[in-house]
Amino acid sequence: MLMSMTGFGKASAETKTHRISAEIKSLNSKQLDLNVRLPYIFREGELESRAIVGHILERGKADLLVTCETLPGAETAVSSELNVDVMRQYKAQIEKAAADLGIGVPDDLFRVLMTLPDSIHTVTPEAADDEMDVLYDVIRKAVDALMAHRRAEGRELESFFRVRIEAIGELLAQIEPYEQERVPRIRQRLEDALAKLPAVEVDKGRLEQEMIFYIEKLDVNEEKQRLAKHLSYFIETMDAPNPGQGKKLGFIAQEMGREINTLGSKSNHAEMQAIVVKMKDLLEQIKEQVLNVM
Repeated sequence: MLMSMTGFGKASAETKTHRISAEIKSLNSKQLDLNVRLPYIFREGELESRAIVGHILERGKADLLVTCETLPGAETAVSSELNVDVMRQYKAQIEKAAADLGIGVPDDLFRVLMTLPDSIHTVTPEAADDEMDVLYDVIRKAVDALMAHRRAEGRELESFFRVRIEAIGELLAQIEPYEQERVPRIRQRLEDALAKLPAVEVDKGRLEQEMIFYIEKLDVNEEKQRLAKHLSYFIETMDAPNPGQGKKLGFIAQEMGREINTLGSKSNHAEMQAIVVKMKDLLEQIKEQVLNVM
């Protein structure tokens, strides 16, 4: 079973005074890269929120956004207070400056004082324990929704990989007829090239040995066998019951690429090279999507 690293989830719940909502989205990443944004009243819950998300996601670049809205008609505990001591100091400074400069004190001094920094002190309360519990529950539900999205994406990736792995296997089978005709053709080409040389004495036994050595270097049976095993291993790994095969599938795809490249370099045959190009195209599609597998 595969699971994608791409997904989205959201959830919300209400307390007596607030609606708490959480949205989380994730993209592919080698490690867990988590960004958490919480309202100020939930600032003490950041570590716990990170732990909840990190324990479930494991990998991926994820963004968690939590919002908190006051319900209509609900009493809010947020309050503002005039900081009289600060305003008194501002007033004294303004009056002294006016006297020193020989100008009058503003008629609307009170309004001026209200606009100066720290004249109004806003008190934001901490979230109540029951609201913290609701916060964590909402985050868990949002993460569960994201994981459901990841599983759905994973099923699509499974189908994507299976089609392309089977296609590479079919192309591998198509190589055999060309491979059988290739050796006689190479041998004939070498003999024709020798025949065009000026009359030279040739040791037939040595020539036969060199031809056998040269043709053996172009043999691709080992590469074909290893590639076939890699294809089977890719499907076997993909069908493992527990998710988390992304890195392993990436390594298998790399090994497949090595065998396909060697097939291409050894083929020395136009039709075989055309098949290898098709294999490479399919493999590149696999490699690109393997990056999304958890």
